Amino acid sequence: MNYYIDTLTKKIGFITAILALILALLVGYDATMRYLFSEGSIALQEIEWHIFDIVFLFGLSYALKHDKHVRVDIFFVNYSTQTKAVVQILSMIILVIPFSLFFLSGALDMTVQSYLQNEISSDPGGLTNRFLIKGVLFLAFILLVLQAISEIIKSYNKLASKKMLFISLGIVVLLFTLSLLHLPFLLDPLLLMFLLTLFLLMSGFQVAFVFAGVALFFALISEELGLHVLQMLPYRVYGIMGNVTLMAVPLFILMGLILEKSKMAEDLLFSMGQLFGRVRGGLAISVVVVGAILAASTGIVGASVVMMSLIALPLMLKHNYSPELATGAIASSGTLGQIIPPSIVLIVLGDQMHLSVGDLFKSAVVPGLILIILYILYILLYAHFNKNVAPAIESDEAYGKVVKKALKLIAPPLLLIIAVLGSIFAGVASPTESASFGVIGALLLAGYNGQFSLKLLQYASIETVKLTSMIFMILIGATAFSLVFNELGGDVMAMEFFTNDMGSEWQFVLISMLVIFMLGFFIDFIEIAFVVVPILVPIVHALGIDPVWFAILIALNLQASFLTPPFGFALFYLKGASGNMVTTGQIYRGVLPFIGLQILALLIIVMFPNLIYIFGK
Repeated sequence: MNYYIDTLTKKIGFITAILALILALLVGYDATMRYLFSEGSIALQEIEWHIFDIVFLFGLSYALKHDKHVRVDIFFVNYSTQTKAVVQILSMIILVIPFSLFFLSGALDMTVQSYLQNEISSDPGGLTNRFLIKGVLFLAFILLVLQAISEIIKSYNKLASKKMLFISLGIVVLLFTLSLLHLPFLLDPLLLMFLLTLFLLMSGFQVAFVFAGVALFFALISEELGLHVLQMLPYRVYGIMGNVTLMAVPLFILMGLILEKSKMAEDLLFSMGQLFGRVRGGLAISVVVVGAILAASTGIVGASVVMMSLIALPLMLKHNYSPELATGAIASSGTLGQIIPPSIVLIVLGDQMHLSVGDLFKSAVVPGLILIILYILYILLYAHFNKNVAPAIESDEAYGKVVKKALKLIAPPLLLIIAVLGSIFAGVASPTESASFGVIGALLLAGYNGQFSLKLLQYASIETVKLTSMIFMILIGATAFSLVFNELGGDVMAMEFFTNDMGSEWQFVLISMLVIFMLGFFIDFIEIAFVVVPILVPIVHALGIDPVWFAILIALNLQASFLTPPFGFALFYLKGASGNMVTTGQIYRGVLPFIGLQILALLIIVMFPNLIYIFGK
C-alpha cells in the first residue's frame, strides 16, 4: 500500500516542481506585458496565485515523504533507528492525521458552499469556479493523510520490537482519556500549552505539526473553547493562499537554488581567496564577502553554509587557520541571508506585521552592511594580535591578474542583485515580480557559466517545492496555534503585561528582544516569526513604536537564532558538511564572538534608529 501512496506522492511532487518553474515564467511574462506594453490580465494574475497555491499545498505530502518538515533534532539525531521510527509513528497518529481530518471537514464545507453559491472572482475579468481552488485545499490534506499512513507503515516495518511503540501509545491514550474528563487544570492552560509544545519540539516531532496538533488538542479539552474555535481555520488558510506578497517566497528560493547549483559560489570563493589571501585573515574575509554576495543573491542559509564548509573550510585549515575562526566566519557569514535583502525573513515579517516588503528591504541594507563591516574588522584585529590564527598566503600570480579574474566573476551576480533589489527599491516592480526576474536572471547566469541543464532545473524546482511547503505548513500550524492561544487569553495577557507592567516602550523593546533571543536557542526563526511576532504587533502599535524599525530589530535578532548553541541550524549544517575536520566544541567556540557582534549590531540600530532610513522611507 505504501508503495502506491509514495508513487502517487512522487508524481504529484514532480508536477508541482514543474509548476514552480511555470509560476516564475508567468509572473515575469505578466510583469513585462504590464510595464512595457500596458497589457494586464486579471485572469492571468489569478492563475499565478492558483499555481502558487497548488505548489505549496500539494507539496505538503511530498515534503513529508522526504522528511523535509523541519524538526528540532538536537536529541532526535542521536536517537536509535527504533526510537526515530516510534517518534515518526506517534507524530503521524497523534498530530498529523487528527489535525488533517479535522481540517478536511472545514475545507469540504468551504468548497461545497463555494460550489453551491457559484462563487466567482470579485474582480472584473477574473476566474470563475472559485470552488476549484478551494477544492485544492481539501485534496492537499487528503494527500497529507495518505502520506502519513504510508509513513506509519514504513516506520512500523523498521521496528524490531513493538514494545516501545505500544507502551508509548498506551500512555498517549491514557493521558488523552484523562484530558477529556475536563479535570481542573493544575497549571494555567496557557502555560500547559507552552510546556506541551516545548516538550514535543524538544522530543523531535515536526515543528509544523506540533503547533497544529497542540492547538487542536487544547481546543478539544478546554471547556470554554471547544473545536468551534478552529472552524474558521480553512478560511484563514485560504487568506494565506491569496496573499500575493508570500508568492515571492518560492520564487526567491528557486532563484537561490539555481545559483547554488550553477557553481557560482565555488568560483567566487576561489577567486576571493586569491584576492584577499595575502592579508592576515584574508581567507576569512573572503568568506564574509562571498557570504554577503550569496545572501543578496540566494538568501538560503543552509546552502550557503554547506557550500562554504565544503570549499573554504579545507582550504583555511590547510593554510593553518584556527578552526574556531574558520568555523565562526563560515557559520556567521552563511546567516547574512537572514538580514540582507532579498531575505525570506523580511518577506515573512512584512506579511505578519502588515508592512511593505520593499520598505523592509530598504531598511535592512544598512544593518546588513554594519554586520559585514563588524565581521571584517573583528577578523583583521584578531589576526593582527594573534599572528598564528590566520596567516597570510603568498602567491606568485600577479595581483592585477587576480583582481581582474575576481571582478569578472563578481560582476554577473552583482548585476543580478542590483537588478532585483534596484527594481524593488525604485518601486518599479513588486518583490514577487522582481523575484521572478531573478529566477530568469539566475537561469541566464547558469547558462553563462555553462552549468544550465535539465538536472539543474529538476534539482532546483523540486527542492523549492519541499522548502516552500515546509514553510507554509508551519504557517498553517502557527495560525491554528495563534487562534487557540488568543482565545485562551494569551494576547490579552501579553498586552496587559507589556502596556501596564512596563514603564516605557524601551522596556518592551528590551524584554521582547531578550525573549526572541532566548527562543532562538531552541526554535527556528520561522516558528518565532509566525507564532511570537503576531502577539507583539498590536503592542508595538499601542506603544507607538516604529513598526519598520522594530521589524529590523527582530530580523537581526532572528539571524542570531541560526548561530546560538545548542540548536542553531547553521551549526548543524556546518558540522554535517565538515565531518571530522572540526569538532562541535570548536564550532561553538568559533561562533561566540560573532554572536557578540550580532548583538552589537542590534544595539547600534537600537541606539541610532535613523540608520535604517538612509536609503529612504
